Amino acid sequence: MKAFLSALLALFTLTSLALASPGPDERLDDPALEARALTLYAQLRCVVCQSQSIRDSNAPLAEDMRAVVRERLLAGESDAEVLDYLQARYGDYVLMMPPLQANTLGLWLVPALVFLGGAAGLVIFVLSQHGRGGEDEDDGLDSERARALDEEEGLS
Repeated sequence: MKAFLSALLALFTLTSLALASPGPDERLDDPALEARALTLYAQLRCVVCQSQSIRDSNAPLAEDMRAVVRERLLAGESDAEVLDYLQARYGDYVLMMPPLQANTLGLWLVPALVFLGGAAGLVIFVLSQHGRGGEDEDDGLDSERARALDEEEGLS
């Protein structure tokens, strides 16, 4: 049983390694073009995975998008032209850093608003705890004084 599990683990490991490394058809011969392609891969979102760049995704669509990037670079297009082409084809969401426009304003403002709201809530909580702590101490002193006065009156 251990041998079977070891063989199964080795098979999964080799399969994942084979899938993780790009094949020869995913590499450009020119090192400068390959470096540009890798930079562009990191700037483009896999529209299937949604949280991964096409550089990190193994989805078939990400492979197709990488092929488009390579083809356009080989055709002599600039990085901006490649990004513009894919943005026109897939929309603003394909960019890992979408442009600041009216339709993407929420992508930029919501995280900032959530952060500011959390910070304001934390400040209000700390101030209320600070204010409540002082009142509790005064209430404790007042009750101690009242008890001491009652004991003095009872002794007289």
